[in-house]
Amino acid sequence: MPEIKIDKLYRNEHKSEPVFIGFPLPKGKLADPALAGVYSKDMRLPSQARATARYEDGSVKFLFLRFLVDTPANKTTSVECDLEGKRSGTPVEYHPVSVSSLSEGLRIETRDDRGEAFLLELRNGSDRIIEKVAANGTTYEKDRFTGPVLREKGQSGAYDLKIEDWQIAEDGPVCAIVKTKGVHTAADSGKNLQFELRITVWAGKPWAEVSYRIINTDNSPLAVKSLHFDIAEKGSCRCCIANSNYLTSYLHSENGEPIRKLIDADWLINEANEHFAEVFHGTFFADCTGESDGICATVYQAHQNFPKALEASKDGIRILLVPEEGGDVVLQSGMAREQKFLLHFHSAEESLEALNDRSIVYQMPNRPYVSPEVHKESGVWPNIFPKTTDYRVEQNLIARADGHSRSYGMLNFGDSYDANYTAQGRGNGKLVWSNNEYDYPHACALLFARTGIRRFLDYVIASAGHWMDVDVCHYHTDPMYVGGQWEHTAGHVINGVMVCSHQWVEGLLDYYHFTGDERGLETAVGIGKCIQRLLDTPAYAKVGESNARETGWALRTLTALYAETLDESWCEKCERIINDFKAWEETYGHWMAPYTDNTLIRVGFMISVAIGSIMRYYRYFPREDIKQMVLRQVDDLIENFYVKEWGIFYYKELPSLNRLGNNTMLLEALYSAYDLSGDKKYLEYGIETFKNAMDDQPGYTSLKTKREDAVLVGNVSSKNFAQSMIPLAGYWRALSESEMMYR
Repeated sequence: MPEIKIDKLYRNEHKSEPVFIGFPLPKGKLADPALAGVYSKDMRLPSQARATARYEDGSVKFLFLRFLVDTPANKTTSVECDLEGKRSGTPVEYHPVSVSSLSEGLRIETRDDRGEAFLLELRNGSDRIIEKVAANGTTYEKDRFTGPVLREKGQSGAYDLKIEDWQIAEDGPVCAIVKTKGVHTAADSGKNLQFELRITVWAGKPWAEVSYRIINTDNSPLAVKSLHFDIAEKGSCRCCIANSNYLTSYLHSENGEPIRKLIDADWLINEANEHFAEVFHGTFFADCTGESDGICATVYQAHQNFPKALEASKDGIRILLVPEEGGDVVLQSGMAREQKFLLHFHSAEESLEALNDRSIVYQMPNRPYVSPEVHKESGVWPNIFPKTTDYRVEQNLIARADGHSRSYGMLNFGDSYDANYTAQGRGNGKLVWSNNEYDYPHACALLFARTGIRRFLDYVIASAGHWMDVDVCHYHTDPMYVGGQWEHTAGHVINGVMVCSHQWVEGLLDYYHFTGDERGLETAVGIGKCIQRLLDTPAYAKVGESNARETGWALRTLTALYAETLDESWCEKCERIINDFKAWEETYGHWMAPYTDNTLIRVGFMISVAIGSIMRYYRYFPREDIKQMVLRQVDDLIENFYVKEWGIFYYKELPSLNRLGNNTMLLEALYSAYDLSGDKKYLEYGIETFKNAMDDQPGYTSLKTKREDAVLVGNVSSKNFAQSMIPLAGYWRALSESEMMYR
């Protein structure tokens, strides 16, 4: 019966707070997610459960739970998850949320804590997101809601909007999510741009989250002039705009006079803030309250995704997802970006303090978690859980995760620029974005599973969100690229290339399991299909013509998709890659790659990528020939790539490049050989590399600079942690398991 913990966070108690959690289970532990129940002492809490992945025997591999829980004031709390369906308890009374069909749309219904009906009606084929809302005894018709209204620079008028049919993404009773797609059409040019919408409603709550994801489905860049959503008010009212860093500051308008607040690069540069931005920066909301009711609109992570603005007056609220004067927002062809806001329908008696409280909780929700032992015992994750702990190792891993640069900006948040790539001129003078190189979200997911520290889950959510939107190709005239991930480049995609060695999926799958958002799985599948297409191109036809990293990363991705879906079609090219590595070894003696026209060299970290990927395949399909091939390659690295005098490896095997290296990925090859053979000698060759890594603890800087469309904080690429997490954690696990020490 796993214990689910919720850390203390807010000084106010919150009743029936909606939360979610995803966690893995051992094979055979739970056959039917419907058996899972959440209990607080002798009370059964309202919950809904589903499996996001299953084992070959049909049992649940990852369980995803939503539930309502009372979070006490300034105290930790915990609940228990019964996986057998045998525990009894008094059910907590609540108002469930339900979705029903209309003749031409959907209706979402619940009741708030006072028993007042809260419902939304959504129409297919409409030019409005919301057809009708009923809350607090008031009905808001569709003419109260306009947009999102898109205007493009260089065009005279706004785009028209039309949505398709609404569909159910998740159907209560604790949470309901509906979704649709639509098209913006420019009246003067006939240009069509796609978008996606999602609306989320929780049981017993008079709130609705609106998610709007614009996609540039045109061949030319989209320079957004403005993008806004309007909520009309009737009659005079009290207006307020609130912005917080630590304490919230308010702009008031008691008689409905217009007020406005802009968040742009200059605001961020001059604002002192020390929060880890993926977790929290502040809140940003506008409220209009009349004689009987009011509407409060909170923009999610507005500071992180600047430019943003809010306007409020007696005429209502304008949510400016892109304000006209906030700076350039240019979506390249095929690029997407999601923005979210919460609409809180409340009574006139609701205090600003209560609205502020809800808005802050929306920005920084509770993140339930289970202990690292639950993750370890599931057997799902790579073997990175040590027998003994050492604070120096944990401190180093945490510092690496926290030390990455943050990049504010609507198209940049969730990614980091790479200072080395930029300095090398790869962006022709522009910032080169890492595009989550080496699967940064997966590294964060593993650290979250290993520690239970909530901010690493927030890192996963922010980086995966950016990845799914900006770094993946959503539209292209060449079908080869659609669904694939762009290699690190300027402007995230400008002059970008798509290769097997720079596409990952494990972090997207982790995001899916932790959040229940099916778009993580859908994006991962799209990347996998792109890799399959690339492997059929001439570039990968000849063995040894590409480095070991290229097909190594492809093997890792395809294996992960097999493990996720159990679809054997993902394995077809896996066997081909294994056979290519065999032929490569037979042809050149070892996994050597062309570097100049007349040289073949060993590149240790690329060979280590291949070994790590083969080991993932070996985990599901263990074979003696694969085992012996890996051991031969590690032995070859030790013989030809290791500097015995100093106990460390080269960077690359070429006189012009054979400086002493510090790449931690060699450690993954060494502990893989140890795991296969049980021979501790393989670990000994990595001691100095590991020691150097432990001594190299990156610091965190809060220095902010403005460059291009971004505000940059720090200069360490997220790649630093992404490529070192698994090698360092796995090597330390092997050291502690073998009772070897590094100091």
